[in-house]
Formats: sequence, C-alpha cells, structure tokens
Amino acid sequence: MGFSFSLCVGNCGNLQGIAGTILGLINNVAVPLVFAVAFIVFIWGVFQYFILGADDETKRETGRTYILYGLVGFFVMLSVWGLVNILVNTFDLGGYRHPAYPTSY
Repeated sequence: MGFSFSLCVGNCGNLQGIAGTILGLINNVAVPLVFAVAFIVFIWGVFQYFILGADDETKRETGRTYILYGLVGFFVMLSVWGLVNILVNTFDLGGYRHPAYPTSY
C-alpha cells in the first residue's frame, strides 16, 4: 500500500488545466510561504532588538535591520498583490462568472 501524490488538481490534459494547477500552487503554497518567511524575519528582528540586544548595540542594529527587511517585504508583497488585483479588475480577467439571468418577454 503506497502513497500517491499528484500535482494535477483538475483536468491536466490541456494547457488550461496545467495553468490552473500552477496558479493553484502559487496561490496556495508559494504566496503563504513567502508571507510566513517575511513574518518570521520580522519576529526574529523584534526578538534580536528587544531580547538579545537589551545591552548590546550591535545586536540591536542587526535586529533593526531584520525588522526593516520584514516590513519592506510585507510592503512589496502587498503592493504587488494590489497591482495584480487592479490589472485583473481593469481588464476583466476575474475568471468565474455566473450566467446571465433569463429575461421574460
């Protein structure tokens, strides 16, 4: 009895299915992972600044640098996310739509 792992979520027989799988991996794995790394860098900087660097100025400077890197990372990721949403809404690339309601004559 073995374990089988497939990256194919939907129909991977065509290009649209493969693209959907890749976008699903990016949205569900890569983006949360990058946000988690930025959060860990920020928390590590806070730890170095307040706990480890309580009496050591070089550790406080290192902690301040990590805090800045974490905040810049969050800002860049949120900015890119906002620009992508602006492009998606501007060019009507939203994806799934409900069908038009029937009209009576």
